[in-house]
Amino acid sequence: MTDFIELEKKFEFDVYPKRGITLVKGKNAKVWDDKGKEYIDCVAGHGSVNIGHCNEKVAEAVCMQSKKLITCSGIFYNDVRAKLVEKLVSIAPDNLTRAFLCNSGSEAVEAAIKFCRFTNHKPEFICAMRGFHGRTLGALSATFNPKFRDDFKPLVPGFIHVPFNNFEKLKEKVSENTSAVILEVVQGEGGIHVGSKEYFKQVRDLCDEKGILLVIDEVQTGFCRTGRMFGCENFDLKPDIMCLAKSIAGGVPMGAVLCSDKVKIPLLKHGTTFGGNPLACSAALASIDFMLENKLAEETEKKGAYVMKKLNSQKFPKVREIRQIGLMIGIDLREKSRPYIEKLMELGVLALPAGPTVLRLLPPLTISYEELDFVLDKVIEVLK
Repeated sequence: MTDFIELEKKFEFDVYPKRGITLVKGKNAKVWDDKGKEYIDCVAGHGSVNIGHCNEKVAEAVCMQSKKLITCSGIFYNDVRAKLVEKLVSIAPDNLTRAFLCNSGSEAVEAAIKFCRFTNHKPEFICAMRGFHGRTLGALSATFNPKFRDDFKPLVPGFIHVPFNNFEKLKEKVSENTSAVILEVVQGEGGIHVGSKEYFKQVRDLCDEKGILLVIDEVQTGFCRTGRMFGCENFDLKPDIMCLAKSIAGGVPMGAVLCSDKVKIPLLKHGTTFGGNPLACSAALASIDFMLENKLAEETEKKGAYVMKKLNSQKFPKVREIRQIGLMIGIDLREKSRPYIEKLMELGVLALPAGPTVLRLLPPLTISYEELDFVLDKVIEVLK
């Protein structure tokens, strides 16, 4: 029997802290390793399979499109791409009228940075402490955590970090050189910290007053994860630019940037070889249609409330706080979360950290209540 772990160790750059299992199959909220052990997957590709592993509608769409046309340069029009950009604009906040398609969340953030720089010709960006926006050089400059940043300095200049959900601290850093504010509505990698409606209204008003663009990173919060199609809808917030990726295409790599009419980017100032390819576009169309047809945002809100009711019925001496919106759950412990994540894996539940002390659950939104009960029972078991 092939030892896949040894193969990866031998030939792949070891940039991830790997778990000691090899996943080979998935269906909805379940995955299986090469030894046949079953797990409930609350990692879900870091939140990129909101509609579940191997969703049948996405698989069928990809299969059909792969026999028709897989890639198509952006210098030509394409039927599937045209349908997708129309669909994205139709489900987004109504001020977002144009789309740029790319391949990942980091690429979406990189594009947003360039679009802001070109639109208002100013060099500075205000971002949040604990914020995470990706690992490419521009996106990394917007990201806060020093452990991701320090070895790659000097980064792109002009990025300023202020405390999240603190309007006065943000306002203090605004100057005549401020190009944009870049925020998440919920800090996912930063520990599931949810912003307030008042905070986002103040930021929006300030940006309008000063002619600053507001960029909202919805890479993890988008596509029903928070109980709304997009996280900003929980706060009645309309960004000038919205960055999307992860679950946009049912797990197929894809990203997008949606922009208001304030944003200007002319011919030849940006581009991508694979962004908007027909294969990914067909997957995204099928994924979004599945979400709408199955009212996945409403289902997610109900499941999130169910999770909190069950967790709040318990007493956990080791838990400092439980933070939640939709099916983004962060359990902040009084000690390191890693041992608890490893114990959960032994019990058949795959979970994530979000910082050193937070145990994060990002299950597929299609997870059944029976599977949710299994996950919650195991979480309660290890935390007690």
